[in-house]
Amino acid sequence: MNIGIVGLGLIGGSLGLDLRSRGYQVLGVSRQEHTCQRAIARGAVDDASVNLTLLAAADVVFICTPLSAIEATVIQLIPHLAATTILTDVGSVKTSVVDSITPRWSNFVGGHPMAGTAENGIEAAQSDLFAGKPYVLTPTASTPPVAIETLELLVRSLGAHLYHCRPEDHDRAVAWISHLPVMVSSSLIAACMSETDPTTLELAEALASSGFKDTSRVGGGNPELGLMMARYNRSALLRSLAAYRDQLDQIVAAVEQENWDGLVDQLKQTQQGRSRFVK
Repeated sequence: MNIGIVGLGLIGGSLGLDLRSRGYQVLGVSRQEHTCQRAIARGAVDDASVNLTLLAAADVVFICTPLSAIEATVIQLIPHLAATTILTDVGSVKTSVVDSITPRWSNFVGGHPMAGTAENGIEAAQSDLFAGKPYVLTPTASTPPVAIETLELLVRSLGAHLYHCRPEDHDRAVAWISHLPVMVSSSLIAACMSETDPTTLELAEALASSGFKDTSRVGGGNPELGLMMARYNRSALLRSLAAYRDQLDQIVAAVEQENWDGLVDQLKQTQQGRSRFVK
């Protein structure tokens, strides 16, 4: 099976490393010739080009571009594909992608690997990035079974945990556990930076350790990715932000009113609740 990858960054490059190691022929496309050459040198692809015509021989194509470029990429790609070619994407929002691509290409399966790092680009690509991580597929009632089965085979070969759900269910779920944390983490960093006393700020910077590192990591990631989460999952993100703001207001009220019993009850609930999300 020939695998095509459009976008040779962290996710695309990591997919290439893993799929090549499983014996697949991998063809990559990037906007920059330098990236193509680095992807070849790193062993992420067998061949790479800035021209989408390279993917005419692909049986499956992963679109690993930013969310804002997926639809335009597919439109440019379609003239070069065989009718049987299966398309999938790796975007963190699914409803808008599935709604825009499915009418253009029936062999499309929305996808989202729940894996990544704070780094980006082909140099950040790594083997086994997806092993043990969730990988969501969002087929619709009209998705051809062979397309679903082929993607399931590839996802399982990565060692990922496969999940199926509706695009809209995916978007509401990731708003809670992926998109909201980015905004919360970003706000935490911004709040710390708003300290006006230089001595306090300098001391805070010096004392920041594992707790701050853990809670600020996703807020210090790729700004473009955070923007795409907000732009393409706007309603679900606003819903989760409103709920989070309500929880913060409850904490503020408890501290202002010195309601220590109420505060400890809330902290006990979150202590117990965390295990539901972090296995």
